[in-house]
Amino acid sequence: MDNQTPLISVITPSYNAERFIRETIGSVQNQTYSNWEMVIVDDCSKDRTVEYITEMSKTDERIKLHVLEENSGSAIARNKSMELAKGKYIAFLDSDDLWMPEKLERQVAFMQEKDIAFSFTKYVWMKEDGTLTNATSKAPKKVDYSRLMKHCVMGCLTVMLDKEKMGDLKMYNIRTRQDYVYWLHIVKRGHLAYGLPEVLAKYRLVENSISSNKIKAAKRNWHVYRHIEAQPLWKAMWYFFNYAINSVKQIIYRKRRG
Repeated sequence: MDNQTPLISVITPSYNAERFIRETIGSVQNQTYSNWEMVIVDDCSKDRTVEYITEMSKTDERIKLHVLEENSGSAIARNKSMELAKGKYIAFLDSDDLWMPEKLERQVAFMQEKDIAFSFTKYVWMKEDGTLTNATSKAPKKVDYSRLMKHCVMGCLTVMLDKEKMGDLKMYNIRTRQDYVYWLHIVKRGHLAYGLPEVLAKYRLVENSISSNKIKAAKRNWHVYRHIEAQPLWKAMWYFFNYAINSVKQIIYRKRRG
């Protein structure tokens, strides 16, 4: 392995993603950084997702498909993808999101320069049809456990981890927010998350997606605070208050910019 251009494993779960999967794969193929593998674990799609992935993998051996035997959820799919990953670094990209062409090149250089294990970048929100909004996320210089509990500032599609520094960690098997819990467990182990303040990804807003229901999202965050992170009631309420305020601010910001 070249120390300057180490292998990066792209972790992608897929389920009924026929509308977007080819464009998502294309955004990885268009990277200026070429030493990557895309490990796609399909969660028993009922549409033509597997057909499209198989078709693209025939002309690009860096695309690797594994199909689960039964529908198991995105946490299991991501864990399987990480288990199969061979790269020094792992980067996450869901099957409906996109990367800017220089995403991998800029981010791996950032991590190598600072010798860090956990990084994320800014992203721009786009509508379901791919139209870009004027709303972009933030990328604070450093994020610790307390700050992350108040608000999940990083999008999963922007995160890159040094697998060698990180050790063997698996995502908690819950329906959603498993990535958030994963980040929390990483920073609890002493790894700060470092933000690269460049817009290097596009997050697709899909109607009726699991993550689009704000009331359910709030309930799941409360579950994380009280039952997964086992915070005492007063502290869970404090974190939830901060989460609610930040969420409202983000919604207002996106509406103004979108």
